[in-house]
Amino acid sequence: MSESTMSQIPRFRRGFRFQWEPAQDCYVLLYPEGMVKLNGSAGAILNEVDGQRDVDAIVASLKQQFPEAGDLGPDVRDFLRDAEQQHWIEWV
Repeated sequence: MSESTMSQIPRFRRGFRFQWEPAQDCYVLLYPEGMVKLNGSAGAILNEVDGQRDVDAIVASLKQQFPEAGDLGPDVRDFLRDAEQQHWIEWV
């Protein structure tokens, strides 16, 4: 993910659905071939992906929710880069 991507807007790729799964007690990412069970951090980040806010806005929202976590920017960007490589998200 390049620096110019930071001002782009992530969205879930077609065929992927993000939701809370009570049976798993966590967020999951559903797709035609299966399901990805997400850890708490991944779920918190993907919960902010709405197809309207850019990466900087997502980082700002997470900083408000988790002020004790320190600088979340690098970790959020790294995770979104990984999510893009996994083909979970794409850029608007």
